[in-house]
Amino acid sequence: MKQDEIINENRESQDLISVIIPIYNVEQYLDRCIDSVKKQTYTNLEIILVDDGSPDNCGKMCDEYAEDDKRIKVIHKENGGLSDARNAGIEIATGEYITFIDSDDYVSLDYVEYMYKLLKDAGAKLSICGVMDVWKNTNIENEDSKKITEYKLSPKEAFENLLFDKGIEICAYAKLYHKSLWEKERFPKGKVYEDTAIMYKIFDQAEIICFGSKKCYYYIARVGSISKQKGYNKNEEDYINHTTQMLEYIEKKYPELQTAVHRFDLYAKFRILRMLVYTKPRNKKMEKYCINGIKENKKEVFFNKNTPRRDKIAILLLNLGLITFKYTWNLYCKITGRI
Repeated sequence: MKQDEIINENRESQDLISVIIPIYNVEQYLDRCIDSVKKQTYTNLEIILVDDGSPDNCGKMCDEYAEDDKRIKVIHKENGGLSDARNAGIEIATGEYITFIDSDDYVSLDYVEYMYKLLKDAGAKLSICGVMDVWKNTNIENEDSKKITEYKLSPKEAFENLLFDKGIEICAYAKLYHKSLWEKERFPKGKVYEDTAIMYKIFDQAEIICFGSKKCYYYIARVGSISKQKGYNKNEEDYINHTTQMLEYIEKKYPELQTAVHRFDLYAKFRILRMLVYTKPRNKKMEKYCINGIKENKKEVFFNKNTPRRDKIAILLLNLGLITFKYTWNLYCKITGRI
C-alpha cells in the first residue's frame, strides 16, 4: 500500500504542516531522513523536497519519493546554498505551520506531533523540541530515557535560555513555526551560519515560545558538515558577523541579559579558538582576537551560576596556556568520538 493510501481518520481536522527539506549531495542519508518524515504519527503533512542542484542521485530520488507519496512536492533548482533552498520551500509552502529538517539528519516518529501539541496547548506561534547530537559513540537509548521538561517562555526568557545553553539552540530545525512568523523574514542568501542571522528575529516575533526537552530531532555530526569542521576558514567570518549582530540586538533590547550575552560571546570565541588550533599556518591575529575577547568578560561569566561547567573548564584550561587548551580539546574529541 502506498503511503498516500494510509488514511488517518482525524486528518481532516488537523492543520496542514509544511515540512521543508533542503537537499544537496546527501544520497547516502536521504532515505533515512525522508522515511522518518513519511512515517510521522501526524499525517496531515506537505513534504517539500528542495533539490538544490545536487550533483548525485538526490534529484532522481526526490522524484521517486513524490510518485510514492502524494504529500510530497519536489523543487529542482540551481545550487544556491542552504538559505536559498529553505527560502524556496517557504515560498511554496501552504501549511498553517512550517518546520525544517536538514536532509542528512532524521527525526523521531512523533517529531511533528510533539511540537504541534506543545504549540496548540499553549496557543503559541513557536514550539521547540530537544536536539540529540549523534556522534559515533552516542547511545540514543540512554538519551531517550532522560526526564522530559516542558514550559512556556517569553522571547526574553527564550533568549536567556539560548544564551546560557539551557536546551534551546539557535538552529532553524527542531522548531515548529506558525506561517505568519515568516511573512517578512527569509534566510540570507549566500551566507553560512544563516540560522544565527535570522532566528533571533523569529524568536522576538513570538509572544509565547513553548519548549519541550524531549529529543525528537537527531542531528548527525559528520565529516563535511560546516558546523563540525576543524580548521578556520572564511566561512567563520559569517558566523562572527551574524553572532555579533544577534548579541548587539539582544543586549540593546534586553539590557538585563548583559551577562548572558557575554557568556554566548565567550562561547562563540572559544568555538573559533577550537578551530584555530587545527589551522596551519597559524592565524595569530585571530587567535589574539579570540583570547582577548575571552579575557574581557571571563570573570563575570565564570562566576555566574548559569554558565555551563564546560565553559568554566575551558576558561581554566586557557589560563594554563594555549598549548594546554589544544591538548585537552584533542583528548576530549578522541574520548567522546567527536570530529
